[in-house]
Amino acid sequence: MTDTERARTAPAQARPLATGSPAYQAYLILRGGFTVAPILFGVDKFAHAMANWDVYLAPNIARLSPLSVHHTMYVVGVIEIVAGLLVAARPRLGAPVVALWLLGIIVNLLLIPGYYDVALRDFGLPLAGLALARLAAAYDSGPLFGRRR
Repeated sequence: MTDTERARTAPAQARPLATGSPAYQAYLILRGGFTVAPILFGVDKFAHAMANWDVYLAPNIARLSPLSVHHTMYVVGVIEIVAGLLVAARPRLGAPVVALWLLGIIVNLLLIPGYYDVALRDFGLPLAGLALARLAAAYDSGPLFGRRR
């Protein structure tokens, strides 16, 4: 049996990680996206340059918070920034955390009449987060740059 045939028939866990493979490229795209997007959206909770984020907090959720809606969104912003940094540093841990956070955002949106379309659109995001978690099981390289050996 040739090396090529052996590699083709080897279990996935035994195959070397091909950094030029489409799966690795998908991992990098998702890791970059789930690092940058939460950080940008988190920072914008303070700047309100992209949106007035206060309108996205469901009244039922706002009543649970001891803070004003505006200050609650500051807390949300900090959580999003930390989640993005966690994906950058440890994608195997950060990706499921972001996926769960996104599911929470969907629940929040479902509690606001008129935002059902946004909630439905956002449903793909936690799925992508879970896909990143699965890819990170094979390709997690630790810090954002450089592979751990």
